[in-house]
Amino acid sequence: MKRLNALRPLPASAVRKLKEHFEVEMTYNSNAIEGNSLTLRETFLVLNEGITIKGKPLKDHLEAINHKEALDFLYDLVDHDKKITVSEHLIKNLHQLITQNIEKEWAGRYRNALVIITGTSHRPPDALDVPALMNDLVKWVGKEQNKMHIIELAAMLQHKFVHIHPFFDGNGRTARLLTNVILLQKGYPLAVILKNDRKRYYRVLQEADSGNLRPLVEFVAKTVERSLDIYLNTLMPSSKIREKQLTLAQAAKGSSYSAKYLNLLVNKGLLEAHKGGRNWLTTKEAVQRYMLCRQRKRKK
Repeated sequence: MKRLNALRPLPASAVRKLKEHFEVEMTYNSNAIEGNSLTLRETFLVLNEGITIKGKPLKDHLEAINHKEALDFLYDLVDHDKKITVSEHLIKNLHQLITQNIEKEWAGRYRNALVIITGTSHRPPDALDVPALMNDLVKWVGKEQNKMHIIELAAMLQHKFVHIHPFFDGNGRTARLLTNVILLQKGYPLAVILKNDRKRYYRVLQEADSGNLRPLVEFVAKTVERSLDIYLNTLMPSSKIREKQLTLAQAAKGSSYSAKYLNLLVNKGLLEAHKGGRNWLTTKEAVQRYMLCRQRKRKK
């Protein structure tokens, strides 16, 4: 963030292109996590060309369009108010936007019955308790937003929200949008949880259910780092030499480490890396920095 802030004011044309890129990427990934069948390319065509994809359900098209509308609403909100209050009204607005034309009866309305989340042992609270729990949630955000690191706040907010599971459908997408409300108003780019990380995402949420929040916070931090890397790689002055991005297998060839060991370092947060498609990407210089840091610790 310090490096990004040092580049401000950012070029308007570059920011516009980055915004378009992240809107498509987040819409695709957030919907795909929930089972939407549109590919990244198809999502782009639906959003930017207005094309209907043959053989794909109408619901999947509507989910893509609705999600972009919710993102546009979110961006507009941040542009006009740098001190956004996370409220039940805001949450219901986001949910209404992503479920309009799909779940008309329940768009922007809390559930009135129990729900079961497939694939997890977590059982959301009784519907009668949802209004009070959501009221407590927004109060908690107001109390903690100036006390804890913004990444930690965003991660914990996402977990608390999905734990309550206030709506019949659209909870995950609403939670991820809400997380980005917190981040965008502090100047961070959109943090995108990739479809390829879905299993790990669910796993860290389950660990958070058991009281272990650290894996979730670190997971969210990595999504933020990935977005920052994309911004910096795009906005860095051309005179500054960029480090060449390598897969872990490629990076391992020029070091004394195996790709498996480098992957372990990435997961522990010890090696600088970000997700590029299905693969973790790092640089030769990042591996060298890790080695140097390790040598210094040994001398101590």
